[in-house]
Amino acid sequence: MKQFTFFGGKGGTGKTSCAASYALSLAARGVRTLVVSTDPAHSLADAFDKPIGFQTVPLCPNLWGLEIDAEVEAKKYMKSIQDKMLDLVSATIVDEIKRQIEIAYMSPGAEEAAIFDKFIELMESVGRDYDVIVFDTAPTGHTLRLLTLPEILGAWIEHLIEKRQKAMNLMKMAARYDKPLAERIANDPIIQTLTARRDKFALARKYLTDREASVFYFVLNPEKLPILETARAVDLLSRHGIAVGGVVVNKVIPPDAGPFLEKKRLSQEGYLREIRSRFSPMPIIELPMLDDDIQGMDQLQTISALMGGLDS
Repeated sequence: MKQFTFFGGKGGTGKTSCAASYALSLAARGVRTLVVSTDPAHSLADAFDKPIGFQTVPLCPNLWGLEIDAEVEAKKYMKSIQDKMLDLVSATIVDEIKRQIEIAYMSPGAEEAAIFDKFIELMESVGRDYDVIVFDTAPTGHTLRLLTLPEILGAWIEHLIEKRQKAMNLMKMAARYDKPLAERIANDPIIQTLTARRDKFALARKYLTDREASVFYFVLNPEKLPILETARAVDLLSRHGIAVGGVVVNKVIPPDAGPFLEKKRLSQEGYLREIRSRFSPMPIIELPMLDDDIQGMDQLQTISALMGGLDS
């Protein structure tokens, strides 16, 4: 059992049901578990058949739920940046700073950066508020961008710090005979802010690449496109040092499904052989296609025992 477990994959494969049932299996064992959705099209509340929003809510003993609202988090994120910037600039450019922040809020990547801040906040709560966190992530491409942010932005922030330090060294030379200026730049708030940001990304990368702390499971259906997408994603995460613990093959048609589904079942058998070959020796869990959508605790419990096998 890891502190952080991520479920990802192509949209519509059943990530949410798998994340929810796995979280339920942990809670049943007495593990204080938070299940979190980072998917903009939240369906965690539908899976549990209970309202879940961007405030943590209890779902059952030892289990809590949270749906991260990207828009809410982005507004909080941009406001925190604005507040810091307004403390650093003169009153004459306050309106311009606010305008630039508004533009930044609309820019690509703003919501991902905000979600990642929430990610880190939640990760730091493990051991205090919860024992483990189970993440129901967005479809593959969005999730891969999110999980590789620490490596990409960490290097970019290092570059900004280096540039700022060079500028500060020049200012210190100019302030040699200007005591008020020397006092203002003694503890540069911009370097402090950048350094704190760098340290947060470093902490997130430490969590994500620690194989004892974090693991990622891909959920796929026995079909061609999910197999290809999963193979590419496994390769990318491995190159970034993020452990892939195995794959969950969902919606496997059982042998007694009847003649109407026989052709589809035979097609699935070929894809199942490919999955077993391509993703070996990683653990592979196969979940049967159910006769109804999973909604509510009773239905989640039908597959939670199988999902609990991920820890074995």
